[in-house]
Amino acid sequence: MAKLKVYVTRRIPEAGLKKLQGLFDVKVHEGQMPPTREELLANVKGVDGLLCLLTDKIDGEVMDAAGKQLKVVSNYAVGFNNIDVKAASERGILVTNTPGVLTETTADLAWALLMAIARRIVEADKYLRAGKWKTWEPQLLLGTDIHGKTLGVIGMGRIGTAVARRAKGFNMKILATSPESDRKNAEEVGAELVPLERLLRESDFITVHVPLMPETTKMMGEKQFAMMKPTAYLINDARGEIVDEKALAKALKEKRIAGAALDVYEKEPIGADNPLIGLDNVVLVPHIGSASRETRDKMADMAAENLITALQGKPVPNPVNPEVLKK
Repeated sequence: MAKLKVYVTRRIPEAGLKKLQGLFDVKVHEGQMPPTREELLANVKGVDGLLCLLTDKIDGEVMDAAGKQLKVVSNYAVGFNNIDVKAASERGILVTNTPGVLTETTADLAWALLMAIARRIVEADKYLRAGKWKTWEPQLLLGTDIHGKTLGVIGMGRIGTAVARRAKGFNMKILATSPESDRKNAEEVGAELVPLERLLRESDFITVHVPLMPETTKMMGEKQFAMMKPTAYLINDARGEIVDEKALAKALKEKRIAGAALDVYEKEPIGADNPLIGLDNVVLVPHIGSASRETRDKMADMAAENLITALQGKPVPNPVNPEVLKK
């Protein structure tokens, strides 16, 4: 009996890949860059399962190119805005993701970004490497304290709660804006649920942890930056489209806010034409929120397990559109 066919759009850690290769006829797109649209459409033909990354646009055209035998699209990510879930459901295709596994790692990075921008770590590193450090100076590269300040958390889901939990060790006051359904999370970490406007006006550090949806797209724009303290900092390792980058660059240039630190961007990768590139009061890293060896291995294992169980007709651990399973 012929093995079911699976296409993997990039080489993932061996922890997950070996699982798939032991059960299916697996084709992996090699190379650093994602497959082109043409390559994607060609390579999905006849596959029963697709394991993709957030860099791959999986829409109805891709699903139709695969064929009616396509049963599952397993996303190697928590977010799934790269997949047209509605189109998948209409075709009876299950979509899965990897929730929970990267919560703590992404929260760690949010704090790394926060501390780096507050204490001017990137600037200090460049300064030293350029041979500019001549002596200890009372006012050299002065940053701002973190302990005892106010942290504003936009979104008290898994990651936002994990970030807030870490703030307790810095004796910070925690404000949060989130749906009422997240009140239990807020109470767990001693956060006060407040309207967004108050959070913006009172917080010294604002960190974004909401999913990308129509109502959160560019929710941080010129109006919101105008509400922030001129000494405040913005942190974003959620989704780039949540922040209006042009408005942020303007606020940073005009010193309307003190700084920002970003892991995600409206269009990735960013180029030299991005208005944030030339600014010293922003820390920029290349979408590495989940980039620890342990977490990426766990993600690969989870994505593989989602795909395997779906193709074998077993209970699927992490369905995005579970209604498909009832058909």
